[in-house]
Amino acid sequence: MATFQFPDQTAFYSGKVRDVYSIGSELLVMVASDRISAFDVILPKPIPYKGQVLNEIAAYMLNATKDICPNWLLQSPAPNVSIGKRCEPFKIEMVVRGNLTGHAWRTYSSGLRTLCGVSLPEGLKENDFFPSPIITPSTKAS
Repeated sequence: MATFQFPDQTAFYSGKVRDVYSIGSELLVMVASDRISAFDVILPKPIPYKGQVLNEIAAYMLNATKDICPNWLLQSPAPNVSIGKRCEPFKIEMVVRGNLTGHAWRTYSSGLRTLCGVSLPEGLKENDFFPSPIITPSTKAS
């Protein structure tokens, strides 16, 4: 993915799936990439149009809910670009889990049968699907 130099740019950060440009002290330009991150590892092959799809979903939802909860988004001038106000992030994320893998498997295999308040049935094996998806909150890394 190309990097850019914007007028009044003060900083640049390349994250796992987004590139973030600071413009002055008030604005951010976020470019959603096609990079894939799984378990905090950037995978070698990107998924074409992933950045565009995720950016457009986020822009749609932020615009649809701004009357309920003000947010940072000012505009989305290109399919994978969002421009918004710099703000203090609320560092949470939600993981929708469909099967018993990763953290969920480690929790289950240790003998616990509850995951984020959801009771899990006995007898599950690693990678088994849950009866219905489970939403698990988490903290977002800096």
